[in-house]
Amino acid sequence: MPDTSADLLGPCGPVDRPTLDAVDAAVARVLGEGAELGGGQREAVLGALVDDCFAVLPPAAGKTAVYAVTGLVLGGPTVVVSPTLSLHRDQVAHLVDAGVRAEVLNSTVSARGAVLERFAAGEIEVLVTSPEQLAREDVLDALAAGSPTLLAVDEAHCVCDWGPDFRPDYLGLALARRRLGRPRVLALTATASIPARGEILELLGVPDACVVVRDPDRPHIHLSAHLVHEEEAKWERVVDEVVGLEGAGIVYVGTRGHTTLVRDRLREAGVTAEAYDGGMRARERARVQDAFMGGEVPVVVATSAFGMGIDKPDVRWVLHGDTPTSIDAYHQEIGRAGRDGGPARAVLFHRPQDLARPKLFASGRDPRREALTTVLAAVCRHPDGVGQDELAGPAGVSKAGLARAMPALVALGAVTRLPGRRVAPGDVIACDDFSGLADQAAALIARRREREQSKVELVRRYAEAPGCRRRTLLEALGESRDEPCGLCDQCDAGHPGDPGKRTGAQDGDPVPGEAVRHDEWGPGTVTTVADESVVVLFDEGGYRTLSLPVVREKHLLAPA
Repeated sequence: MPDTSADLLGPCGPVDRPTLDAVDAAVARVLGEGAELGGGQREAVLGALVDDCFAVLPPAAGKTAVYAVTGLVLGGPTVVVSPTLSLHRDQVAHLVDAGVRAEVLNSTVSARGAVLERFAAGEIEVLVTSPEQLAREDVLDALAAGSPTLLAVDEAHCVCDWGPDFRPDYLGLALARRRLGRPRVLALTATASIPARGEILELLGVPDACVVVRDPDRPHIHLSAHLVHEEEAKWERVVDEVVGLEGAGIVYVGTRGHTTLVRDRLREAGVTAEAYDGGMRARERARVQDAFMGGEVPVVVATSAFGMGIDKPDVRWVLHGDTPTSIDAYHQEIGRAGRDGGPARAVLFHRPQDLARPKLFASGRDPRREALTTVLAAVCRHPDGVGQDELAGPAGVSKAGLARAMPALVALGAVTRLPGRRVAPGDVIACDDFSGLADQAAALIARRREREQSKVELVRRYAEAPGCRRRTLLEALGESRDEPCGLCDQCDAGHPGDPGKRTGAQDGDPVPGEAVRHDEWGPGTVTTVADESVVVLFDEGGYRTLSLPVVREKHLLAPA
């Protein structure tokens, strides 16, 4: 590495020469002599060596090397939180091949005690595990004895993705980190808009972490969206589209029932397809994934549970038969196409009804403060644990409503999850006075509902984009882009919108990514700007669409 002043300044602060030399040595060990970090890897490593760091890197950017190198330079063991068994297997295989002492700790490991003993004894350099494992007291105690210096959170968008395949134990990672002795945090993902980044870091307990972002554009993916008014017509269009597409692909739908519905219709049309959802048995999920990766099955119809860790380079298309829950989720999912750099397609079918409300939290009543107080009181009466479903009736809420509220109680540390859908008092609850926790939980639940419901506005903006669709997508992700892409359905049809500075744009207009303040809704972040409107995500008020002429006239948005 050349000895220049630029090398001494990382994205989060200065990095001294001995540290840079240690990075070179670690890179040589992990990637081989003469290898170099690239694609944002180096920036992420240097950032994490100075402070907690959140790195948003392109798919297949080599995130395993990022945390492996960082952990080796920091000098202590690394704990990696990763969401799927297949990711665990692949990540550890890469590390072991590089000569790193790495092991897995998940539900498939029978010799758990031996693995934990080796970690505590310093015999394991990288331990790859799941958020569910870090919710266990015995695991946390054993890992804390090993004094980890780095907690790497892979696929970090899972922290704030409360979709149908939500992993609630991701919300306990901030508490787990405290139990582990507050190791450095390195969060990694391929997709996170500016609002999502802040939410993820807040839930991880490191709101002031350094953020490293590489350009999220995937210019080789052709983007298109199609409005369909009837449900039956939508599925017919989906099947017809898939039949006309070439190569391997993924059809994303919103429910487990839709996975089998679309799979069966594709089979009737002569397409070899399998269904995949998070509720399937692990063996069946592995069978479907292996068949897809091996080329035996060209099409998988899946919920959002499918895809993390799917590094299949020749996926030629991703189609959404149901509207995604957020722009972040959509960008993450279409990024599984064209990883070999070749041409690929992303196709979205949507109905007006789909965009009328987000699928998450679409129905049902959330527990109020009084109900949460009753729940916390009941949990305190059962220090050894109580069945979650047993708490719903006495609190006067449905089981589904309590299930929606439980992640907030976990995130606050008020309760801890036990096997078998049981919960027990958490680390921070004071059973003689839990009214404050009930207030915090009620506020968090209300804020989550409002945020999730308002995210549909950005999805609507993309699906109904009057100009270049890629420009709209990138602006929703916090990246300002003036020129049309030339590779979307709107550009194909000769409707790219105004290139360069928008028609009627004025000096002082808000721009995507800008921090602003509103007298009523407080601080927020500009997400998209059109000729006549601006969308802002407010910290407390969720997404709001404002008239740009009114914003100008009344000076509604002031720079923060």
